[in-house]
Amino acid sequence: MSDYFETDDIVKSYDGAIFARMLSYLKPYPLLTALIIIALLVSTAGELLVPVLQQQVIDNAILARFIAFSSEKNEETLSQEANHTLAEFRNAKNAIRIGSMLFILQNQHTKMQTHVEKELKEAGILETEAWYAFHYDISSSHYSAAHVIQAKKALFIIEDGKAAIREKDLVSLSTREKTAVRAGDISFVIRVVLIVLAALVIVFVFTFIQTWAATLVGQRIMKDIRMALFRKTMSQSTAFLSRHPVGRIVTRLTGDVETINQFFTEVLSAFLKDFSVMLGSLITLFLLSAKLALLVTVLIPPVLAITAWARGKARDAFRRQRTASSLVTSYLSERLAGVQVVQLFTAEKKSGREFTERNNELLHANLGEMYVYAIFRPAVEWLSIVTTAAVIVMGGVFILNLSLSLGVLIAFISLVSMFYNPVADIAEKFTLLQSAMAGGERVFKLLDTDEAIPNTGVHHIVRRDTGGAISGGIAFENVRFSYKQGEEILKGITFTVNPGEMVAIVGYTGAGKTTITNLLTRLWDIDGGAILLDGVPVGDIPLDELRSCVLPVLQDVFLFSGTVADNIRLGLAMSDEQVRDAARAVCADSFIRALPDGYNTALSEGAVNISSGQRQLISFARVIAHNPSVVVLDEATSSIDTETERAIQAGMARMLAGRTSIVIAHRLSTIRHADRILVLSNGCIVEQGTHDELIKKENGVYTQLYKLQYTA
Repeated sequence: MSDYFETDDIVKSYDGAIFARMLSYLKPYPLLTALIIIALLVSTAGELLVPVLQQQVIDNAILARFIAFSSEKNEETLSQEANHTLAEFRNAKNAIRIGSMLFILQNQHTKMQTHVEKELKEAGILETEAWYAFHYDISSSHYSAAHVIQAKKALFIIEDGKAAIREKDLVSLSTREKTAVRAGDISFVIRVVLIVLAALVIVFVFTFIQTWAATLVGQRIMKDIRMALFRKTMSQSTAFLSRHPVGRIVTRLTGDVETINQFFTEVLSAFLKDFSVMLGSLITLFLLSAKLALLVTVLIPPVLAITAWARGKARDAFRRQRTASSLVTSYLSERLAGVQVVQLFTAEKKSGREFTERNNELLHANLGEMYVYAIFRPAVEWLSIVTTAAVIVMGGVFILNLSLSLGVLIAFISLVSMFYNPVADIAEKFTLLQSAMAGGERVFKLLDTDEAIPNTGVHHIVRRDTGGAISGGIAFENVRFSYKQGEEILKGITFTVNPGEMVAIVGYTGAGKTTITNLLTRLWDIDGGAILLDGVPVGDIPLDELRSCVLPVLQDVFLFSGTVADNIRLGLAMSDEQVRDAARAVCADSFIRALPDGYNTALSEGAVNISSGQRQLISFARVIAHNPSVVVLDEATSSIDTETERAIQAGMARMLAGRTSIVIAHRLSTIRHADRILVLSNGCIVEQGTHDELIKKENGVYTQLYKLQYTA
């Protein structure tokens, strides 16, 4: 349930700081980032090129028609405006001059004012009929336009490889003749088709490059964040780890990091692509026809309004869905973990009703999110259809008055579709953006949390394996400690452990015995007083050196997945014989060799494929293999039978010779031979001495503990 409350509070639609911080992870990958941007621009340009090429094919080849001007007619009587218009046409780049005739390809750029057009026609300068003008190869040996012109000279006007024919005469030609005459247009169409195919191939290649690069960047960033989270978690104090359930931290390293990966691979690249296509489409529309593009822009505000509405509704639906999902997950987890209790108390029906309620809430939340997009996408499609219809109507009017070409209108229809498709995609990616914002906030919150034990020690101590071992003297001087402020666990503890001495600590549950172990190895830091190792405050010793010299055997044994030998080595470069020596020292060799693969037997998660006593023995061997100067046994024999305990006592007696050891135990039989026993009660040392000395105190705490264990 704790995960649910945390998740519910931080679902955000957008946070500029989180967005900027996620983008900062691109810094180590400038080349890949540049490759993504370049690939995106090239693929977008390739997509926009296709409708432009369609327009060129239609206007310049398929529907090519020319208007003709005669320069032999009297121009002296023309108005200044008509003369200016005529001069512009004569300077046109695509003009074809044949004798006294000038032919201009008709398109939206050849639009004339109505009174100017009428004036030019009345003066006989502007032909009333449409023409088709072209260049041809005079020396062509195969059947071509030259042969058609030679055969039907009366229909053509020609000069130096240029020719023109009225459209009505062109229509009268046979199919073969028309094909020969329009060979240039056919060749142009083929070239453009090949260019389109090449553009599509380029779009495919660069889209692949963009997707590949974005995925690679996302995976690398996900690896970087996970490593940072892992290092941060491993360095945190026990206080931090005790407050945060393992499941929550694992979720941060897996699910939440995955949402950041989605941000880079699906959200960011998609947004960049969609915005570039939309912007490129608008620019292309204005380049083709500014007045028709204005019509498209008039309909953009309703699109933005619908998108904003959908974004708000999607955010609310996402919050409801996430809350309901968390409730279902937490309820399932709790009930499945306690299924035996549910069955024993015949609470199946009640649990079923409660689960049905939560499941229905999740269903309605999911349907709410679906309704938003069920309304939004048809609305965007409707606006797209309305815009296309408006473009067709207005474009048709412009075509009829010769101020627009059919090719431009067809290109407009394609570009309008290209503009509206990203709109729907952006809105639908908004849910992923919300998830990335929420996951990013939780990840960065963990990364920004710094509750690590300060590792500022500069007093280096020499390890035993270098030939200059520390002696292992321990001193607690008026040590005070509390897990929670105001609830003191240790209340001015003072004691010493001489080098090579075995000191036992006993007491009732909650007296603070295990706390002493945690403080000695600096899993927690003390609130007051001092802990000394060979006269050096433990805070002045680097953590890695301190923990290599002081090794505990914890009450709850933890073995990792892997082989038995790997768990004994735990990272040390040890030979197989050294591993076996460590196991023999604690009487573990015989049972290990009896395992299916001996020391190479793979342990399952939690080492559940061996007994608890065997796990305890392996943990002993692990400590012996690491050869510490100080050994702390915390309830180390709580899971071992009497026979095994005797073997352990014999092995430990040999291995602890010359080492300092602290033994914390409830089973008093394990510490009868300790050099000294400290009795802890209510955070204070109330008694100390040998077993024989303490047992003589009739009303002593140690005596009471002894009687509780051995006089039932």
